[in-house]
Amino acid sequence: MSKKDTCEIFCYDEEKVNRIQGDLETVDISGVTQMLKAIADENRAKITYALCQDEELCVCDIANILGVTVANASHHLRTLYKQGVVNLRKEGKLAFYSLDDEHIRQIMMIALTHKKEVKVNV
Repeated sequence: MSKKDTCEIFCYDEEKVNRIQGDLETVDISGVTQMLKAIADENRAKITYALCQDEELCVCDIANILGVTVANASHHLRTLYKQGVVNLRKEGKLAFYSLDDEHIRQIMMIALTHKKEVKVNV
């Protein structure tokens, strides 16, 4: 870090700090971080994106889209399911997955749009 990255003196706005600290106690940041960590894996992000493109896909479809084994796809889907990113529907011996809700689709599409627009500061 250089001096351009930090304040040169230490001071803070006590009112803002107290208000935001209070707000943090009322929201489930831990749950959000776990959900985002689940999507942050490249294969799970690809699964999430694929499910943005089609309402429902079976495990075999997802495995073929990713070019991985059915077991590998199932492993990633279980993680997404546990974090509330996807829903599971069984039909006989087939397992179908869909996004949990429109918010997940929005998170993925907003992230992709942001990535296109952002200038990387290296």
